[in-house]
This record gives sequence, C-alpha cells and structure tokens, in this order.
Amino acid sequence: MQLGWLQTFIAVYHTGSFTKAARQLGITQPSVTQHIRGLEGELGKPLFDRTPQGAVPTVEGKALAHDIESSITQINAAIRRHFEQTPSNRPLRIGGPAELVTARLLPSISSLIASGLDVRVSLGESSELLADLKSGHLDIVISTIQPRCRGVDGIPLTDEEFALVAAPQVADGLPAGALAVDGPRALEKVPLIAYAETVPLIRRYWRTVFETPPPEHPAVVVPDLRAVIAAVVAGAGISVVPTYLCTRELACGELVTLIEPELPPINTFYLATRCGSLSDPRLAGLHDLLVEKARDWMPSQV
Repeated sequence: MQLGWLQTFIAVYHTGSFTKAARQLGITQPSVTQHIRGLEGELGKPLFDRTPQGAVPTVEGKALAHDIESSITQINAAIRRHFEQTPSNRPLRIGGPAELVTARLLPSISSLIASGLDVRVSLGESSELLADLKSGHLDIVISTIQPRCRGVDGIPLTDEEFALVAAPQVADGLPAGALAVDGPRALEKVPLIAYAETVPLIRRYWRTVFETPPPEHPAVVVPDLRAVIAAVVAGAGISVVPTYLCTRELACGELVTLIEPELPPINTFYLATRCGSLSDPRLAGLHDLLVEKARDWMPSQV
C-alpha cells in the first residue's frame, strides 16, 4: 500500500469528486482513479460509491477517513515544511476560461514568463475556479461571474461583446430582409451551434436583442467556443460568439454578422484574488500587467 494512495483517498473524500481531487493534487483524473482502485484492491472493500452527484464515501470509506485523516495531515504538513518551494519562488497559479487564457492571457504575460516567472494554469468554469482561489489552490482568477464570496476581491477587467454570426453561404441562403422583418423566426430552420446544452450565450442574445427565448434544442453542442466558431465557418449553422475570438474570421470574410443591434449583449470578466494576497510583489506585478493589457483585449475597446 502506497502513501500516495492514502493522500489521494483523503483528497477525494474531502472534495467529493475525482476531478476536483486531481486538480487539488496536481495529477490527472486517471491517476486518481488508479490510486483509489489500488487502495480498494488492497483493502478488499469499496471506499466510494460513484454517483451522478460525485464520489460518496461508503461506510468503510468514512471509517478509514476518520482514522487516518489527522495522520495524513501531519505527514503533508511535514513535507511542506521541509521540502516544498518557498512562497518567493513557487509558480503562480492562474485560473480562467480556456478560450480567454489561450487567446489573450498567455500572450499578455509572455514578458513576465520570459523574465523568469513560473506559472501554472487551470482551465474551467468560473464557479469552480473561484472556489479553488478561495481555498488557496489558485492565486489569481479571471472569472465570467462577479466574485461574491468572503475573502475574495474582484475588480472588473474587461467586457466581451457577443455577435450572431454565420458563414457567408449560410447568410446568403436566408431570404433577403427576413431577419429584419420576421426576427428570430427567420432562423428557425438554420442549425444552431452551441457550447452548452443550456445555450447560455445564445439565450442572452435572444432575450436581449429579440426579446424572446431561444430555440430549445441546438443541432450541435461542443464545449469550446473555438470549435463552435470552426463549425460555423465551415457552414454547419449559426451561433452567438464573443467577437474577440473571431476577429480574424470577421475581417477576412469567413464569418459575417447577421444583425447589428443598437446595444449588443456584453459580459464582464472579473480579475479575482484573495484578500491581502497582492502583498506578494510577484502577484501584484502580474495583477497590474493584466489590468494594463486587458484594455486592448477586446475589438470594441481598441
């Protein structure tokens, strides 16, 4: 039986999730699964029930956690005291949406990285990233929702603007003037490409611009806005996307906007840190650079 298996077991026990435990430990989810299976194999008992709500400890799992938790905590504390990196040289841990991190954040901090700053990036939903920030697993987060939890500071960073887009051939296939006359009814037969089943961006656009709910069932769901844009460029259908992600496609004519609303829908990104953490000069420098660079992130702000 390996010590790492027990450490992984405690992480899953506390987070209730193999995925969250992997993020907390800095390992992959398959590794977490392997550790738990190895431990269960050694003990001959299941330690968790896998449910849609997460990993629920069995009676045996609860008993084991109760007996070993304090010992594992003491072992981990000793390792941190004697062997972990000091606060002054450990990597800074950044969280944010995959698309924004790729297209804007990493290029913006390249100068700091080139000068010697080490970073570790976590990608995911804002609610989970903010929870990791509050618990100390992340140092700074760019969030699509306003931080409202105690112990976390957040400032508005930049706004993303949304557009209803299509490939030119798809736009040309719509009856001339139909969108202006019939509104969203003109789009009922056009496949809708979304990045989530709940169509959040499309829902916001439909309610803001058309003042009506969107279609309930998208034709394609892919959890990456860059993939959504690629599908629209290829002529698969239409979608609502942030304009900063498709600046090139709009400029070269691979995409066209189907309507130019007087007030296009926007969403605000927030830059979040733990209260008091900006006393760290490295984190403060990263924070200030992101605030400065974000002024030029969005096309409407240039």
